Amino acid sequence: MLQTSTHHHFPPQLLLHLPLCRRTLMLSAHRRPLLRHQSCTHIRLRVSSCTKSSSKNTVTELVNAVDGQKYNEKQQQQVKRPYPFHEIEPKWQHYWEENKTFRTPDEIDTSKPKFYVLDMFPYPSGAGLHVGHPLGYTATDILARFKRMQGFNVLHPMGWDAFGLPAEQYAIETGTHPKITTFRNISRFRSQLKSLGFSYDWDREISTTEPDYYKWTQWIFLQLMKRGLAYQAEVPVNWCPALGTVLANEEVVDGVSERGGHPVIRKPMRQWMLRITAYADRLLEDLDDLDWPESIKEMQRNWIGRSEGAELDFVVINGNGQVEEKRIRVYTTRPDTIFGATYLVLAPEHPILSSVLSEAQSKHVEEYRELAIRKSDLERTELQKEKTGVFTGCYARNPANGQAIPIWVADYVLGSYGTGAIMAVPAHDTRDYEFAMKYSIPISWVVKPDGGDCGNFERPYSGEGTMINASSSESGLDINGLPSKEAASKVIQWLEKSGNGKQKVNYKLRDWLFARQRYWGEPIPVIFLDDTGEGIPVSETELPLTLPELDDFTPTGTGEPPLSKADSWVITKDPLSGKAARRETNTMPQWAGSCWYYLRFMDPKNSSALVDKAKEQYWSPVDVYVGGAEHAVLHLLYARFWHKVLYDIGVVSTKEPFKCVINQGIILGEVQYTACKDDKGNFISADSVAELAEYNQEKIPEEKVMKSGDFFVLKDNPNVRLIARAHKMSKSRGNVINPDDVVLEYGADSLRLYEMFMGPLRDSKTWNTSGIEGVHRFLARSWRLIVGSPSPAGLYPDGTSTVDEKPSIEQLRSLHRCIEKVTEEIEGTRFNTGISAMMEFINAAYKWDKLPRSIIEAFVLLLSPYAPHMAEELWSRLGHSNSLAYEPFPKADAAYLKESTVVLPVQINGKTRGTIQVEETCTEEEAFRLASLDTKVSKFLDGKSIRKRIYVQGKILNIVIDAQKKVKVAQ
Repeated sequence: MLQTSTHHHFPPQLLLHLPLCRRTLMLSAHRRPLLRHQSCTHIRLRVSSCTKSSSKNTVTELVNAVDGQKYNEKQQQQVKRPYPFHEIEPKWQHYWEENKTFRTPDEIDTSKPKFYVLDMFPYPSGAGLHVGHPLGYTATDILARFKRMQGFNVLHPMGWDAFGLPAEQYAIETGTHPKITTFRNISRFRSQLKSLGFSYDWDREISTTEPDYYKWTQWIFLQLMKRGLAYQAEVPVNWCPALGTVLANEEVVDGVSERGGHPVIRKPMRQWMLRITAYADRLLEDLDDLDWPESIKEMQRNWIGRSEGAELDFVVINGNGQVEEKRIRVYTTRPDTIFGATYLVLAPEHPILSSVLSEAQSKHVEEYRELAIRKSDLERTELQKEKTGVFTGCYARNPANGQAIPIWVADYVLGSYGTGAIMAVPAHDTRDYEFAMKYSIPISWVVKPDGGDCGNFERPYSGEGTMINASSSESGLDINGLPSKEAASKVIQWLEKSGNGKQKVNYKLRDWLFARQRYWGEPIPVIFLDDTGEGIPVSETELPLTLPELDDFTPTGTGEPPLSKADSWVITKDPLSGKAARRETNTMPQWAGSCWYYLRFMDPKNSSALVDKAKEQYWSPVDVYVGGAEHAVLHLLYARFWHKVLYDIGVVSTKEPFKCVINQGIILGEVQYTACKDDKGNFISADSVAELAEYNQEKIPEEKVMKSGDFFVLKDNPNVRLIARAHKMSKSRGNVINPDDVVLEYGADSLRLYEMFMGPLRDSKTWNTSGIEGVHRFLARSWRLIVGSPSPAGLYPDGTSTVDEKPSIEQLRSLHRCIEKVTEEIEGTRFNTGISAMMEFINAAYKWDKLPRSIIEAFVLLLSPYAPHMAEELWSRLGHSNSLAYEPFPKADAAYLKESTVVLPVQINGKTRGTIQVEETCTEEEAFRLASLDTKVSKFLDGKSIRKRIYVQGKILNIVIDAQKKVKVAQ
């Protein structure tokens, strides 16, 4: 039970999140938590260990016992804080939640400009957030708050990409249903995000695991089926026996699964595919108009990999030298080099391979194939690796010159790219050259570099030039002496005329493998008739097709997905014919739900449509989309593909989903210092070590390290240089920083400011806990400047120390320079320099005798997107009853931005003795007064009689003195 003072009702909706919020609660037997909100009710919680429930898990199950002892104010006062963030932050988080401050209404004034700012929504893992996560979230929150204050309708939502393998693996290991794990993880993530003061519209929260959401994921799949964009095919896949599922290429690292490190093999399986290749040209062309980092656009261009060339056929020749009906089709971007093709290479998975094997080579080829299927595509195509292959024992005829050339099988050729076969031209391709040299295959030079010597080839030449050794009377093709491009065109014409091939545009992009042998994913809405095997889409009126409850999530071991165990769910009937049928037991990949979630945020409660047309037309496209660079290709490419399909069928009104994409840099763990030691335990300077692996290494605590020039050395022995490295945060390295701990010690506003102050948003940065103290001091100085100093007991006065007086010109200039800089830097996402501008303002304000209220109110509004909790509290203390979230953001007045001071030379009897800084409109009396106070000038005036003063405003002050007569100068 939770006990509070009887005069204040503690809101139950806040209680839901309390157990998971270490920012306000410390779930530790050694500490006591504090929560304050609005009336500063003090609540003391004691949490006992949680019992495991066999029924539904809820957030409240995490709290089994709470005692309501009164808070000891005297004990709390012993904790000295630079400012009372521990009271301010829970108070305003509660206020925002109670008042739904950041809710974007369903019905809005569409005459106002809109701003849709979106984070790449997270996968809610059990580990919760680390300090790297809030980097992008803080940036989008600053933008959202800034645009609200500028009068925009702002859409700033948050949700969860919650289907996927991690939850399923955890379920297998622990016996906990993935739904329970996912719910618990979401609750933890949500509470952590709320503790950081992000201005999300939580009424729009979505999860990809909710049937009301994945109903529309399934609906999109049905639209893809209708248009022939979803189909089934037998394809080689990454099969992980231990996980019992197909893995995407990006989930396989060095031949093992990314999760668990289990061996992965290649094997053919019938799978659902999405025909993304049908949109390859549009995906490529529309990149040009996007405000995305050029590096991301180039990565997508390379992934799509459009190339122009030719497809041509090589006729197979059997062991007796007879031509067979079999043909091997290859794709090449260099048809001009056809005369240089001295062998063919088939991928190990090529369907024709078994039929072009000689009896003598059959065993060797099969053994090679077995080895090849255990390698990932990345391993097989790695440029640095030694090329391997096996001769098939058969030949093919080069259509250009009629020569018989050997057919090899090699794993550096992929069945998933092009035709799964290549014509190898070792004279003009590095990989082919290495292979030919290794296996003593002939090399025929057919391209001479312009200006080069055609008789002195020692290494492959892959560039263009002039054709040589490239004619045949038998085929009638002669391209000798032609430039490469002209020769390529002539070869294509000859291929098409002779029936040996045709011009072809090809792509590296492959159709999207869209099936997973998992339980925890969206069911694919298709049934298969028992008698014919025909696939029939589920009626749209029957959606959502929900997941059945399963107790056993383990892999079947046969390749059948876990859903196949749910017999009562799998066995069904075709509603139209009444025939027996079975449901599809594969599920969709995790990518599915994240392809279109940005649309659902526009209209999350709509039960009759994916998104309302009018709302979509107003909010589309997403104005700013922020996330990690690891999603630069696949997620963004898949989302763009689905969006274009939805555009074609009239669901969306824009060709592209994301107008501007920003990749925030990663935050590395704190720098770790390592010293090298020899076998005797003596320290060795790192600059004298050739191979680190040959020496023992010892971690050195930071307090034993000092900087020497550009390097770090041991304090006790500066001759020993250390290795200083910052690594990506991971549990295995023990360098993960929990934001809850940072917030507990410094407050959420300090964490937000520090992450923005570390450096440019797009750059990678190294975490340094001591660095947060600088921005924490800035906030404390701002608080003390505006509120006043605390009493000896640590209590701050009510209200503020501002005065209702007209500000001086100097104060207005200082403010408006700050306004201009902060505005420019927010708009340019240069948040670190915006913070610097506010620090400069506070430094200037500390020199003022008085703080005009109008100046401080404007500064508080500038601070609010960065440090919203403190800003709200200061705004309240300044006499305002409402949140500042929708107050107009200050605008810089150009009149105060001009540099209105000049450096005025001061002369004594025509000789310059010094300069003074004065206003352009400074009077003669004021100029003389300032000059007589200047130490360089005053010594020439001391005791002298002034005959006259010559003053040209803004130009010069000349004081003429009588050198003989001494009088006391009036100051």
